[in-house]
Amino acid sequence: MLSRWSRAAASQVSNLRSLTNATKLRKDHLFIPRLTYAKASAAVVSPAPNDSTHNTFPSNSPVKLDKMFWSKPCSLALALDSPIRVYEPEFQGIRRFMLKLMLFYSKQSKSIRRANVVYRRIISRVNKPTIYEVFNLEKTFKMTFSLLVLHMWLVLRRLKQEGQEGVEFGQYLYEIYNHDVELRVSKAGVNLLLTKWMKELEKIFYGNIVAYDAALLPEAKSDELVKVIWRNVFSDDGSSEPDATALHAVQAMARYVRREVHCFSLTDKEAILSGNFTFTSLENTTPDATRR
Repeated sequence: MLSRWSRAAASQVSNLRSLTNATKLRKDHLFIPRLTYAKASAAVVSPAPNDSTHNTFPSNSPVKLDKMFWSKPCSLALALDSPIRVYEPEFQGIRRFMLKLMLFYSKQSKSIRRANVVYRRIISRVNKPTIYEVFNLEKTFKMTFSLLVLHMWLVLRRLKQEGQEGVEFGQYLYEIYNHDVELRVSKAGVNLLLTKWMKELEKIFYGNIVAYDAALLPEAKSDELVKVIWRNVFSDDGSSEPDATALHAVQAMARYVRREVHCFSLTDKEAILSGNFTFTSLENTTPDATRR
């Protein structure tokens, strides 16, 4: 699966809006037209006087985007006493014997269970309102899908560092993701041409992650990641340059992405493959805040 990323580079899909021409959907259709970023953010919050980056979100927590995600990267592994750690189930006696016969403890079964835990970590990040509040984003199918792809890429990028084992684990993770996206598309009201829509979303997935990888290459321009995030997450019209209203949010997300890439590189293999990690907390924006 991961080897297909490079082959997808030649056909980067610009955004999801082109899909709306594929079929006519009922009023709760898959891609609800979004406001421009400027209108959407203005509808959520009004800027404080003389401070364009200081916003009061529904959570009433002050957020200064220009001050976020500058802290030193650190491991994302969960502490041993973390209440959200997940452990492999252990059974004894006849139950364990029967489960062994059913291949419950096979390498494949363990990998699938662990990949489900990893995917739940990703879903926990993109389903909660915090990330939308912090970056002033509208929670639509398009936006959630864009953030889901972004966080899948962060994890898959880290898995590639584990060689063949990571590639195989990434395949299990991708299959879980793909099934989840299919359910989301169906829930959004698409019953006809589902296969066609899934193929289009697959193209977008591969196109986006290739663009993210390219933006982090040593030879990439310093603002390339900002432009890629703008196109893949924020932009409604396919423009390549972020507008002034969105610039602070896009730059903050670019710093968030770079920091998470470094944090994942510091996270040990066992934490990654067991799902015992968490993304950097967005709840507390102070530089030295404890993340878990």
